Amino acid sequence: MSKTFGEKAIDFNRNLRYSGKLPEGFQVINPFQDNPETMEVMQQFYHKFYNDSNQRRFIIGINPGRHGAGVSGVPFTDTKRLESICGIKMQSAYTHEVSSVFVYDMIAEYGGAKNFYKEFYINSPFPLAIIRNTKGEKWVNANYYDDPILFDMVKEYMIMTLKKHINLGLDTSEVYVLGKKNASFIQKLNKEVKLFDSLKILEHPRYIQQYKSKEKREYIDKYILTLSNLQ
Repeated sequence: MSKTFGEKAIDFNRNLRYSGKLPEGFQVINPFQDNPETMEVMQQFYHKFYNDSNQRRFIIGINPGRHGAGVSGVPFTDTKRLESICGIKMQSAYTHEVSSVFVYDMIAEYGGAKNFYKEFYINSPFPLAIIRNTKGEKWVNANYYDDPILFDMVKEYMIMTLKKHINLGLDTSEVYVLGKKNASFIQKLNKEVKLFDSLKILEHPRYIQQYKSKEKREYIDKYILTLSNLQ
């Protein structure tokens, strides 16, 4: 019997490894290896919302934040919303992530988690959290494009990962890319390997929450219109 979309996504996460090089001062966090409960709640999530073989549309993030998917294993989902909205409680961690707030407010507007995840799959070209060391010995979130050397080192891995995402059962005719800078890199990759027919670009949830919170309503409307193919 063929696997459901959810089972394929679980297999994808279970087999995630990054063994490539990284520039000095950067590290990759693999939550599925670091915390056994992350593996458990991630499986519950995909069994709950992806227990079918429907094709889905792809929303492309950057790479997981260490307080969102870097803990929960579910893109743009901190443990707070994993419990309050998805109904899955995580015992070993409690996190709040600003991007997750926007995404779940938008999902509520779209018709709720069940309706939303029936149509969309969210993930990233680099699906593990990246952190970098600041001068004060503090580790902070990093994006795959923060350093040109980092991007060069992870580029092939990102192409391979995007192909694996597509193989889960994604519609490649139109994808939605979060963040303008992210989009410029995804466009470069797409020119090289021709993965998607067209890219629609949306402002990144973190940017909206941090710098445009007064206009949040307008951004939610923009997301809904774009994802509903009305814009």
